[in-house]
Amino acid sequence: MRTRALSVWSALAGLALMLLLALAPAVGARAGGVPDAAAALKQGPVYVAPGAADQLSSSDAAALAQKIKDADKPLFIAVVPATADFPTRGLLANLRAQTGVAGLYAARQGDLFDADADPSVMSRSAVDNIVTAVDRPGADAATELNALVDQALPAMRGSAPDSWGAVGEGSGVPVAGLVTVGAVVVAGGAGLLAVSRRKRLRKEAEERAALDRLRVVVDEDITAFGEELERLDFHPAEPGADDAMRADYERALDSYDRAKSLMGSARHPHDVRPVTQSLEDGRHSLAVLAARRTGEPLPERRAPCFFDPRHGPSVDDRAWTPSGGAGTSRQVPVCAADAARIDDGLEPLSRTVDTDAGRRPYWEAGPAYGPWAGGYFGGGILPGLLMGTVLGGMLSTPAYASEYGGGDFGGGDFAGGDPGGDFGSGGDFGSGGGFGDSGGFGGGDFGGGGGFDGGGGF
Repeated sequence: MRTRALSVWSALAGLALMLLLALAPAVGARAGGVPDAAAALKQGPVYVAPGAADQLSSSDAAALAQKIKDADKPLFIAVVPATADFPTRGLLANLRAQTGVAGLYAARQGDLFDADADPSVMSRSAVDNIVTAVDRPGADAATELNALVDQALPAMRGSAPDSWGAVGEGSGVPVAGLVTVGAVVVAGGAGLLAVSRRKRLRKEAEERAALDRLRVVVDEDITAFGEELERLDFHPAEPGADDAMRADYERALDSYDRAKSLMGSARHPHDVRPVTQSLEDGRHSLAVLAARRTGEPLPERRAPCFFDPRHGPSVDDRAWTPSGGAGTSRQVPVCAADAARIDDGLEPLSRTVDTDAGRRPYWEAGPAYGPWAGGYFGGGILPGLLMGTVLGGMLSTPAYASEYGGGDFGGGDFAGGDPGGDFGSGGDFGSGGGFGDSGGFGGGDFGGGGGFDGGGGF
């Protein structure tokens, strides 16, 4: 009990210090440029420079900020003009350094847009894929930034900084404000408990939403497998049936029943992995049974068709490069129909799922589909298949490991992704990618900001 009490009072002391520091920057002249933007982003997730007000309206910026705050994620957005106060080269890295909070930073300067993140928040490949998806020629700032927020929030790790709830700017340090700090600290104890409870409830709600979306896809898979069993029209007592055929059929039925039972008891997204694993086992049993009935050689155990596991076990491999995955061509297992389509120069029949951006192939969807894919393809093959895709980038983050069962895929460094970093420390960027490791925007990483009507962030 004493340890808990000390920790609570330590937190309250930190809150008092935070409030005092929040009041202090109001004294004296404003620095302007990147320092001004960094100070504002400590108080709110969206910041628009006075010279960039024509790019994003106050109402659009406020709506973006509310969406980010509701998600409780460390996503920082700056909309800035192309002036000397906001030099393009290195702005993202400078903004991150002066803000001092690990997160995903995005900036729009005129028609130019870029983003970068600490590896502990999102992997470099995931950031690159999202930027490629949302950065469209001619798109206005509101459309582009809303697309960024919608795609990035489900994939991000970490929580919003506490300072977003801090006191706003003023013309000086008011005496009355200092007098009331003590009262605020006392009330802060209850506030800290309330914030903790809200975060826990929010996470539970997000997990339920992810499972509900995933349940639709898995139920479709179970239904499709049940229809395959009916089309097989096998009867254990039919002429020519032997014990091996009956055993194959029994294994397929058991897989079907097990998949339904496991899905019925699923409570978390990672509970889906054994469901799709059972369906894959059942489809292999059906393929073996079909070969026995026709007298053909028994098929080898291969992964299912990459483009849609409902197509059944693969029969061959084909080279494939995902959209936005330049230079990351790889061999993927394919069914006979998709192999023929690729050979004819056509697009394979890919499995699409619902996302916030509409129907997309599952490898362009959120991290909840990781366990779904993992059940079909297993830990050994999946990293190479998803390398360079949106889902692959998400699976490389600590967020996936902690929230969606990343241990199924062999640990944290998934598909060459970036391990760890010092999340939320406000210190180093961490190793392996993020902020300045590649050319980035205009020969360097991009960031910056100003202030809405000369004020703070939203």
